[in-house]
Amino acid sequence: MAHVKPIPDGYHTIIPHLTLKGAAAAIDFYKKAFGAVELGRMPLPDGKALLHAQLKIGDSHLFLCDEPQFPGCPKSPQTLGGNSVVVHLNVEDCDATFNRAIAAGAQVNMPPTDMFWGDRYGQLTDPFGQRWSIGTHKEDVSPEEMKKRAETACAKTS
Repeated sequence: MAHVKPIPDGYHTIIPHLTLKGAAAAIDFYKKAFGAVELGRMPLPDGKALLHAQLKIGDSHLFLCDEPQFPGCPKSPQTLGGNSVVVHLNVEDCDATFNRAIAAGAQVNMPPTDMFWGDRYGQLTDPFGQRWSIGTHKEDVSPEEMKKRAETACAKTS
């Protein structure tokens, strides 16, 4: 019997797995907005919904499925009225990726801004209710300097 790797080549330890309403449309959105590459999809037997789909954005995988009607399965952000999870993308150009996502139909939560930790960073919500943050690392900040900057930033929001 051949040796099977517990974590396949090219995969990371953590892979987000999103439950959405309209997973097939979400795949199209993620292709337009984030340059996702579809690696495969498995429809339910009725062909109306996706049991599982796999995408790759940059060097990372993303799993997604349609909100199933089975007891105990996760609900979509649309059903829950929001989402407590933000999926973060590290990209070469925060503004370009952010603007591409907005053009594809995402809504702005926080426009790209230079942040105290050294990233250009913004947040948006896709048409399926999933929140995304997009960042480009622009500056290495020492722990001491980050503490000062964080205190200044937090003072401005109080």
